[in-house]
Amino acid sequence: MNENIFKRNALLAQKVIKGLESRNMTGYYAEDREAAKALALSLIPEGSSVTMGGAMSAHEIGLVEALKAGNYDFIDRDAYEDKRAAMLAAYDADVFLSSANAITEDGQLVNIDGNANRVSAIAQGPKKVVFIVGMNKVCDDLDGAMKRARNVAAPINAQRFGLSTPCAKTGACMDCKSPDTICCQFLITRFSRHKDRIHVILVNDSLGF
Repeated sequence: MNENIFKRNALLAQKVIKGLESRNMTGYYAEDREAAKALALSLIPEGSSVTMGGAMSAHEIGLVEALKAGNYDFIDRDAYEDKRAAMLAAYDADVFLSSANAITEDGQLVNIDGNANRVSAIAQGPKKVVFIVGMNKVCDDLDGAMKRARNVAAPINAQRFGLSTPCAKTGACMDCKSPDTICCQFLITRFSRHKDRIHVILVNDSLGF
């Protein structure tokens, strides 16, 4: 990565971390993917029950593979025949892994969901939520974060899942009501009432969508 981008990301991350702290959430900065994985594992005690929503970033840093190979009770919904049972198990898990569709410079997290299993677990249930967030997802403000979530993350995910939505065809949000829409629920996490529940690892890399 270009040295100037590296310096910029390090400085910007500190601003985001201060914003998270003001919202009763804990932020961290990892200089690369390996550091992010090590940091995430340090937040997850061995023996913990761990599950996740659709978090490509957790896969990209090698965290999911490490959890499956380690001494953890990893609830892999892809391995469940009953997907609903796997999703419901998330609410009683020790740790829930997620990413964010966008995060603001002052520490607000924005997520859009189709089935609501991810955003509902972020909001309530698991004892701890660990976010893996690439610096590519940092936006100036809430308006910018919402635009990123709707016009970058949503179209790419719709295409990835092979859905027939207007955004999958145009690459931009059309504010549709398509049966295939994945923009059913919007969650803005602006404050955590429970200290030490939400942890956000900002990674000096471009991760996820």
